[in-house]
Amino acid sequence: MNNPRIYQGQCFCGAVQFSVSGEPAAMGFCHCQSCRHWSAGPVNAFTLWPPAAVTVTRGAEHIGRFNKTPQSTRQWCTQCGGHLFTDHPGMSLIDVYAALIPQLQFMPAVHVHYQERVLPIKDGLPKWKDLPAEMGGSGVSLEE
Repeated sequence: MNNPRIYQGQCFCGAVQFSVSGEPAAMGFCHCQSCRHWSAGPVNAFTLWPPAAVTVTRGAEHIGRFNKTPQSTRQWCTQCGGHLFTDHPGMSLIDVYAALIPQLQFMPAVHVHYQERVLPIKDGLPKWKDLPAEMGGSGVSLEE
């Protein structure tokens, strides 16, 4: 029996620490306006995990939450403002921002919400207008 791989992460100041175990369900880039606005960047690098794989190991009392839409609960450290996670209850997955898990080899496989892009990326990966059909999206792909 193999033990699942465990990756450690933390917020910007370290007040909130967490671990994720196993391997992510998906990795990629999100180009939606909400992610861009939240991350203050042109694209968000995501890793999606089943909720049972994500464990806050320190500082849970310092986690703030905000829902702009029912599809996402964004979470951050109330001490430093560092972003942590986005819970996607409709997909039963949690986005742990790729930059917060330095030991995980980030291997993006997809671009989502590419119709909202402000930074075109030509990398040969699939570009979905919104989301793949199996994730509740239209399943429409776009050209690079």
